[in-house]
Amino acid sequence: MSQVKKIPMRKCVGCQEMKSKREMIRILKTESEGIILDATGKKNGRGAYICRSGECLEKAIRNHGIERSLKTGILPEIYDSLKKEIEKIESE
Repeated sequence: MSQVKKIPMRKCVGCQEMKSKREMIRILKTESEGIILDATGKKNGRGAYICRSGECLEKAIRNHGIERSLKTGILPEIYDSLKKEIEKIESE
């Protein structure tokens, strides 16, 4: 009898949909680096997950989903850098 491997699921802070962890991007709050995108998903720190689309990022900004998940206020400059990084990911 073979065992079925469990797929880790996460909720997008923008669209509120549950998707597999590999389909999403992790936004991470660290003490040393501040708020960054974690491409590997393995860095230490408090994380929030978002779909790989600019629409979900816009929704998360409007409903303050990232701020709520990371339990901190986020400056507009950080949102601008996140938008640029997600645009790069979308174009790949």
